[in-house]
Amino acid sequence: MVAKSRADYLDALDQAIDGDRAAHGKAPLKAKERAPEVKETKVSRTDAEAGYMVRDGKPKGFFYLDHRTVDRKHAIITDSFVTPGNVHDSIPYLGRLDRQRDRFGLDVRAVGLDAGYSTAGICKGLEDRGIAGVIGYSRPTHRDGFLRKRDFVYDRALDGYRCPGGQLLPYATTNREGYREYKSDPTKCRACPLLASCTSSANATKVVTRHVWQDAKERIGANRLTPWGKRADERRKETVERSFADAKQLHGHRYARMRGLAKVAEQCLLAAACQNMKKIALILARTAPVTGKRRLWRLITALMRVVIAPHAVNPMTDATAA
Repeated sequence: MVAKSRADYLDALDQAIDGDRAAHGKAPLKAKERAPEVKETKVSRTDAEAGYMVRDGKPKGFFYLDHRTVDRKHAIITDSFVTPGNVHDSIPYLGRLDRQRDRFGLDVRAVGLDAGYSTAGICKGLEDRGIAGVIGYSRPTHRDGFLRKRDFVYDRALDGYRCPGGQLLPYATTNREGYREYKSDPTKCRACPLLASCTSSANATKVVTRHVWQDAKERIGANRLTPWGKRADERRKETVERSFADAKQLHGHRYARMRGLAKVAEQCLLAAACQNMKKIALILARTAPVTGKRRLWRLITALMRVVIAPHAVNPMTDATAA
């Protein structure tokens, strides 16, 4: 039994929940410090700091994840942060974004993220920071034979969801996870011909949830469909995805060479340093005088030998992978 990783926006979410409940005339939830949620998970006997990862389209097993940020123009790696493989991509994101802005003085105007970062918390965090976001699309999960959530239309004026049968599901409460709950009238649902495909609830009550920051998520999601958003998403694939591909193919990123979070972080930082030196060398070579290009390449090659030589003979472990 281990504690789950804590998202870096939960304090702001608690304040939003209290404000939302007050706006709906609900009493605030009892004061309760958010203790880390505990779950049962597998633990490696050879590297206890690795995380057991289960993701669609990925192999199951013990892994580490390298969370990277690159700049749009040259794909220079501006941040590398390692977590166990069972930590969701979205959990450390806002904290790492703030670190780069504070440490390097980066004036971030826009970001491109893959679908793993499509959470209401991240969308709200981007808007609060005045940053435009483009996030990849993730197909919602769906139970076969049941109505989809998009079949229920949100009525902003009435603050309720209109079901396909015409019934309005009014606001009921806001739970501790930050979701408003909209509940149907079971007396109407029992007589509805769509009941069997709408809910399997024993009391014939349909519940539709909406995050308190859903508006921010919808606004950020709309950016993906704009001409600018489409270009930004394509550029993301050309930069950060290429950065990971090069790291795996050319810099040993496919496997962890050492055990433990700190040592794997060292490996990832060294790989990022080598990749950045290569990028910088190429940029300088395009602008440097012809006579200086050979000297530049000798300098970069020497630097890379210094960086990677102490780790060239470290054995790989079969228990962990990056």
